[in-house]
Amino acid sequence: MAIKDSLLAEFDHEMGTTRRLLERLPNDRFAWRPHDKSMALGELATHLSNLPTWGAVILKERSFDLAEAPPPLAAKTSTADVLAAFDDTVRATREQMDRLDIEYTAPWTLRRAGQEVFTLPRMAAFRTFVINHTIHHRGQLSVYLRMNGVPLPSIYGPTADES
Repeated sequence: MAIKDSLLAEFDHEMGTTRRLLERLPNDRFAWRPHDKSMALGELATHLSNLPTWGAVILKERSFDLAEAPPPLAAKTSTADVLAAFDDTVRATREQMDRLDIEYTAPWTLRRAGQEVFTLPRMAAFRTFVINHTIHHRGQLSVYLRMNGVPLPSIYGPTADES
């Protein structure tokens, strides 16, 4: 099996699961935050909606310098806006995933102000920055939703709300 096929299956599964969670966002709670140091619900949802863009960067470029990163996106203010942004970023990244194994195993470097932070095979960078990063923030979002009384969808099996 080609790396692409395995990565596509994993990407599609995790993005579908993430979308089901994003669909549950309560429009009237986007400013809510569990703690002063935490992102607001809308900020976290916006961040999640944008994470797939890392995939296209990793697959199209040989490196990325954090010093050249654009400023954080303004927080979306509705579920519809978050879902539209998420769908766009997922689609754009998925279009970039038709790669050969040699492209997935080629090195990709993260830099900060010209200094190398690390170099990984593109496949590992993709899993780390897109899939694992999404899973991490999806876990945060599931806690936010639970704390706001929102029933959770199945993630890796039935939830207490769907058993």
